[in-house]
Amino acid sequence: MNEMRLLREWDADAPPLTDHARARARLRLYESMTAPATPVTVGRRPLLRIAVAGVATAAVATTVLIANDSSPSTQPVSATTVLRGAAAEDRRLEKPIAARDDQFIYTKEIIKETPAGGGRTRTYVDESWNSVDGSKKSYVSELGHKQWVPVYQPGQTNWPPSRWTLLKQLPTDPHKLLIALRDGPLKPHYNRPMKAADWPMTQFFVSSLLRTSVLPKGLRSAAYEALAAVPGIRVLPHQKNADGRVGIGIQYVGPAGTPWAGGGPVLVFDPDTYRYLGMHDRRTAGGTTYEQWSYVAASAVVDRVMQRP
Repeated sequence: MNEMRLLREWDADAPPLTDHARARARLRLYESMTAPATPVTVGRRPLLRIAVAGVATAAVATTVLIANDSSPSTQPVSATTVLRGAAAEDRRLEKPIAARDDQFIYTKEIIKETPAGGGRTRTYVDESWNSVDGSKKSYVSELGHKQWVPVYQPGQTNWPPSRWTLLKQLPTDPHKLLIALRDGPLKPHYNRPMKAADWPMTQFFVSSLLRTSVLPKGLRSAAYEALAAVPGIRVLPHQKNADGRVGIGIQYVGPAGTPWAGGGPVLVFDPDTYRYLGMHDRRTAGGTTYEQWSYVAASAVVDRVMQRP
C-alpha cells in the first residue's frame, strides 16, 4: 500500500513498524476513509475527520454562477479557478516562517455546531500548542476537551508530519507534491502518471496537509493547486463559515456506493479574493448528527505552551 510506505519511510532513522503496529495503522487509515463523520485520531492529536473523495474517472467540471454587485451579469466559476485563486491569494499574503524543533505551533480554532434536527448552537474556542518535533508534551483542545499529549515514542510517526524539517522536504511544485504524497517523499516516481486507484489516499494526504495551521513557505499554495488537479471535486454556491460569511464551497465527491457519494466536507472561499474562510462539515456523536462550521482564527510559532502570539 502506497500510504503505508509513505508512513513507514517518512523517518528513515526510525525502527520499522511491527506487524501489529502496521495493522493498526492500516485500520486507522481505512476507518478514516469509510467511517461516518466522527472524530478520529490522526497522528498524535485528535482531528476532525477529513473526508476523502473516492476514485473518479474524470474531474467534476462543475461551475457556479456568482453574482457581481456592480453588474447584473453573472460569471461561471470552476473548482479549478477557485483553488488556483486561493493559491495566488495565499502567496500574496504569506509571511515566511521558520520553526525550530524546540518550539510549538499555536492554533486557535473557532468551531460552531448545531444538531442537524434543530437545537441550540454551541461555540468552541479551541487553542492548541503542538510540539514542532514531538519531543515535548503538547497541549491540545478539541471541541472544548483539553488534554496533554505525550512526547513521541521511538518509531512513532504521524501525518501531516509535525517536524518542520520533514515538512520542508515536501515539494512546492503542485505536480511533484501529488507524486511525493502518492509514493512517499524519499522515492517519488515523477514520470509515473497518476492512476484512478492513486487518487483517494493522495487526496486525503493533500487535504490533511491543508488542515495544518502553519506550513513552510509555498507549501500551502502548492497544496491548493494540487487539489485543483484531483478528480472528483465540485463547487457549491452560498456556503457559510463559522462567522456566517457567505462564500464559494469546494467539495470532494466520491463515486456511487461510497460514504462520499453525496459529498464530503466543504471548504469555503471568499467569492471575490478566493481567500480560504473555513470549513462546513458534519459529525455524528452519541446518535446525534451535528452541522459544524469552523475556521482558524490565529496561528503562529511560539516558544512555550500557553504562550500566545
